[in-house]
Amino acid sequence: MNEIYRAIEEKIKASGYSGTFTGEEVYNDICDEIEDKENGTYLLLSKKENGDTFTYNVSIFDDDFNLSILKINSGEDEFIINFDE
Repeated sequence: MNEIYRAIEEKIKASGYSGTFTGEEVYNDICDEIEDKENGTYLLLSKKENGDTFTYNVSIFDDDFNLSILKINSGEDEFIINFDE
């Protein structure tokens, strides 16, 4: 799992986002948001304590999920991270 967390962190940092986060927090946030959802593709919003908004574009499968796009809005700044690239 640590490899997944590191990959998430690297992609987000490469976008220029400088807010406080960990790959594990992002991963767990997604898991919490998709709990009890049926298979399909969803846009999920998560507002952080600092006011930043994370919008996840997630496809859910029986035993897995795929985060394809993460959009972070931080004040006037917007960061778009494509995890499929």
